[in-house]
Parts: sequence; structure tokens; C-alpha cells
Amino acid sequence: MAQNNKTNVMRILDSAKISYTPLFYTPDKEFTDGLEIVNKLSLDASLVYKTLITRNGHDFFVFVIPVMKELDLKKAAKAVNQKAVELIHVNELLKISGYVRGGCSPIGMKKAFPTVIDLSAKELPEFHVSAGKIGAQIKLSPLDLSSVINATFEDITR
Repeated sequence: MAQNNKTNVMRILDSAKISYTPLFYTPDKEFTDGLEIVNKLSLDASLVYKTLITRNGHDFFVFVIPVMKELDLKKAAKAVNQKAVELIHVNELLKISGYVRGGCSPIGMKKAFPTVIDLSAKELPEFHVSAGKIGAQIKLSPLDLSSVINATFEDITR
């Protein structure tokens, strides 16, 4: 792959010697959702995960869940030892993470926030997450993702 096609996420994985497969697609619009990614890349929806950011006051937490599921805020709060968490507003995403909506990756955010991956991914050999920009995904082992971002696995969806 040409070096200029690599995202920062891919460079981080390369330097950590984590194996991954990059996947690229042409988005139809400025914002891409998980279903569009599934359709564009002909992927199994159960293997495509999205990255969500929550807050409790000034503390932020990252959750990686299947695109077809919803984050259970009570389970999420418990997973990060908080009484409650709420999703950040989409307008805050770039400032907090360095990523835009539809291209938010759990790897390479501006700061390393506590991260939880849904338990459904733990036994999967591979799954897909954003490569850090709209139009790019990566396929990798959930355990490898967990190791590179120091994430835990918990039941956080409904």
C-alpha cells in the first residue's frame, strides 16, 4: 500500500507490529454510518464496530460496539466505574478525539481515554473498526486492538 494512503491509525499499528488489513471505500456523502460501511464493503454487519465517546463531567470514556447495536449507558457507566455517563455531542467529537463523525477510531485519539470494547468481540478472530478517516476501515483482531489501546472487554450493549 502506498505510504500516502496510510492513516495515522495504520502507522500506529505498524509501529506496534500489529497485523491488520486496510479496507477503503468511496463514501456517498460527508457523513458515513455503519450501515453504509457494511454495504459499501460487503461486510458482515456483526463484524463491524463503531467508536462512541461518553463523558462524566470532565472525564471521557471510549466504547467500541457493534454498528447495529446501541450503547447501554448504565452498563457503560458501570464498566468504567462511574455512576453515569452520557454521549458527547457530535460537535465536540473533533475537539475531543481529533476525529470527525463517521471516521472516529479508538486508536490514535488526541488523548488516551479509558476504553471498553463490547464483550461480543472478545472471541472474534477479527473485526472491523474505523481507520481514522471517512472511507477507511481496518480489519484486525479484537485482542490486538485491546492490547494497543489498553482496552477492556465488558457487556455494554443492549
